[in-house]
Amino acid sequence: MTYGQFGSSLRDLPRLRSHRRRRESSWDRSGGNDDRITVGPGQTVTLADLRGAGSVNHIWMTVAPRDPGTPETADRDFLRKLVLRVYWDGAEHPSVLVPLGDFFGVGHARTANMVSAPLQMSPQDGKAFNCWFHMPFATGARFELTSECESEVLWFYYYIDYDQFDELGEGLGRFHAQWRRECPTDGLEQGELTNSEFLFDGKNLDGDGNYVILDAEGRGHYVGCVLNVTNLRRTADWNWYGEGDDMIFIDGEAFPPSLHGTGTEDYFNTAWCPSQTYHAPYHGITIPGGDNWSGQISMYRFHIEDPVPFTRSIRVTIEHGHDNRRSDDLSSVAFWYQELPHKPFDLPPVTDRLPIW
Repeated sequence: MTYGQFGSSLRDLPRLRSHRRRRESSWDRSGGNDDRITVGPGQTVTLADLRGAGSVNHIWMTVAPRDPGTPETADRDFLRKLVLRVYWDGAEHPSVLVPLGDFFGVGHARTANMVSAPLQMSPQDGKAFNCWFHMPFATGARFELTSECESEVLWFYYYIDYDQFDELGEGLGRFHAQWRRECPTDGLEQGELTNSEFLFDGKNLDGDGNYVILDAEGRGHYVGCVLNVTNLRRTADWNWYGEGDDMIFIDGEAFPPSLHGTGTEDYFNTAWCPSQTYHAPYHGITIPGGDNWSGQISMYRFHIEDPVPFTRSIRVTIEHGHDNRRSDDLSSVAFWYQELPHKPFDLPPVTDRLPIW
């Protein structure tokens, strides 16, 4: 019994299987109704320590302050202060290292009802988090949650559902997720430029100053990202944030890369400077921003049907405004599969992760 050839489509559901279905969860071991764990400030808890071969294929989580307090005293940033780490097959470094809220598809320490194929935030108001990315492992998997809150005590509920196999089989990458941020991005002073000149002029012929979503080494494939923007430009002029092209450099290729796009909204499969919420299986806008694209924006693009393979390296980038002229707050989560070991990556300290409200 191995990972096998089974997919997750309706067409494959009739195929009979022999794997064992397993779950780790926060159920009350006393038989009572306190089906949760309590996570205190600075505490790290092990959510699952799985042994042998298997594949995680569904995660459900929700979290709330034990003592919510008042709007003035509540910690509204706790979804950026909770850190999810996942280790595969006894690796020294985590393959998943992401603030909890961002991992499930919405940035800025916010929740919102959202629907995509691999990630969902479900009612009430997006406070139920779901992930359907498949995450195979050969010898073990460890899920950890760390709270970097100063004083908030949190109630945390979870399921981690997985299939157990006798062996995993060959040719399967390990799931990875990384959070990055640049605040503000290194833009250009407008000076005497007109608004049109500032937003649309200039030439980018190397991609060197682009915002980096992913910089990985090894063999694998990139399967998408969540991108968050806080519009930091204060103006009554037309203030669209998204003229930046996506540029994905594969295996060290020179400019121009094989995958060169035409604008931020184009990469996220929308068009003409959208300002509406929209959810589709593989792309969407969960937070569209305010008037004139002000404030916070969050969007996603998943390469489920069109993963981007790499054999030695990949560098997924996007301009912050055309020719990298804008100075906004950008953060992101990249999702990819690759062989172990991966190039280690870290997470900025909590003070550098807090959203701008």
